[in-house]
Amino acid sequence: MLREFLADLDARGELLHVDRTVEPRHELAAIAVAAQREGEEALLFHSVAGSDFPVAINLYGSHARLCRLIGAEGLSFAPRWLELQRQAMAPMTRTVESDEFRECRLSDLPLITYHARDGGPYFTSAIYAAKEPDTGAINLSFHRSMFISDEELRVRLGGTHDLTRYQAKAEERGQPLEAALILSAPPEIFLAACTSLPYGESELGLAANLRGGPVPMRKCRTIDMEVPAEADIVVEGRFLPRERRDEGPFGEFMGYYVEVGPNHVFEVTAVTCRPGATMHGLVCGSTEDLRPLEAATAARIYEHVSKQVPGVIDVSCRPNVMITIIRLKKQYEGHGKHALLAALGSHLDYNKVCIAVDEDVDIYDLDDVMWAYLTRGRADTRAMILNDIPGFYRDPHKDHWGRLIIDATAPWGREAEFVRKSVPGADTIDLAAWLRTPRR
Repeated sequence: MLREFLADLDARGELLHVDRTVEPRHELAAIAVAAQREGEEALLFHSVAGSDFPVAINLYGSHARLCRLIGAEGLSFAPRWLELQRQAMAPMTRTVESDEFRECRLSDLPLITYHARDGGPYFTSAIYAAKEPDTGAINLSFHRSMFISDEELRVRLGGTHDLTRYQAKAEERGQPLEAALILSAPPEIFLAACTSLPYGESELGLAANLRGGPVPMRKCRTIDMEVPAEADIVVEGRFLPRERRDEGPFGEFMGYYVEVGPNHVFEVTAVTCRPGATMHGLVCGSTEDLRPLEAATAARIYEHVSKQVPGVIDVSCRPNVMITIIRLKKQYEGHGKHALLAALGSHLDYNKVCIAVDEDVDIYDLDDVMWAYLTRGRADTRAMILNDIPGFYRDPHKDHWGRLIIDATAPWGREAEFVRKSVPGADTIDLAAWLRTPRR
């Protein structure tokens, strides 16, 4: 449950508490952004004006925390994530009885407005659960949701998401698509929703592998669905067919606003919450938004590239999901270029820049990656621009077309010339034993 995750973060010293009452319009987000600039701790806002629900934020804004949650050693997220995806888990779920949930209104929840030009309050950690109309497979995916009233949300469905295909299939039949919106998910549900599985596969299987057993599910009250029983706040409803209404503007993950446009209408039929529930908030484009997206994208690219090219150790998409950095144990001349060519076809939305580096480079530190490029060979022959290749799917002006690939590995056969210098003991010394606090 989310409360158990918060308690664990608190015990580790990774949870900051905000006791003063905070305004949900801009002030909460401002505090969250300022705190994320200073560190990776999560925040718990105990008192939000206009609501009795606390808000937790920046729960997943640390790569080290993500690795800990999935049991990845050495901060290598991608190999462990693929291992979890490949494990079979049967059954994925089990139905439980749960009568502790009470009904509330959407407006009882903290209605948070994050950015200066946002068209209104948004639910930004919104995980939608919906069934494929023919097979019944449950999909989990994130979609921003604009609060309109207790009865209506307006939702931006991404063009490449399975939920978009589910809704389109139902709409072709003139039918609404029932769905449930999870606003306080336990970590395994949140992380599973970040990944992209083949169409028809359910992220609940991955969630089951993360928790080490079937996901407990409870029946919804107004729709024919089950939802994770450990989610503290669930909004039930349906996407209306052939209905689009204005949504936005909204500050999206790339750091800019998406303007007002006609988007999907979600009719709310019930809101249920557990007593003492905490709502999960999220600043789009913050580290909490980007770290999980980067990690899940890197795992997908790692899987593709490692099938095509030997020696792939790890992949990172940090500090922005539009970049791919491949860490290699180089085995032959041109090995880095082969890895880059494989990476180009691994995720057509996001591989705007691809870089290959040797195994001694920290792929989670762009300074180290660029150091390798700048010191291990020529700038011209190791970089290539590929023109007019389509990129990110939501890109009407083609701003993300084209690719840049960089082979930042050391020249083949000359590796001994590029062994990094070191200072013995620098990585293990106890500075506290040597430094004295200055006198005031």
